[in-house]
Amino acid sequence: MTNNNNDDTDQKVLEKLDRISDHINKIAIAEYREMIKSPRRMIIVNFVAGLARGLGIAVGATVLGAIFLIFLFRVGQLNLPLIGEFIARVIKVVQTYL
Repeated sequence: MTNNNNDDTDQKVLEKLDRISDHINKIAIAEYREMIKSPRRMIIVNFVAGLARGLGIAVGATVLGAIFLIFLFRVGQLNLPLIGEFIARVIKVVQTYL
């Protein structure tokens, strides 16, 4: 008796999961169809996404460049024989163009 009851419960849960899955798929497909129907919306969404990517790349490159320059300044202050001379020249070039 309990085995039969568990099977019924399992079957109900599976049916509910199937319905939820179908509903989620329909929603995603509907949104995609709406975007395809409206080329203007698709262009705007892609344009904004491109701006966000470009801004992220610019900010990321700036932060990484600043970290690299800080590292170079610190290593240059250590006065290591070979590395120090090279970094000193690089720092002079950077300071001239800043």
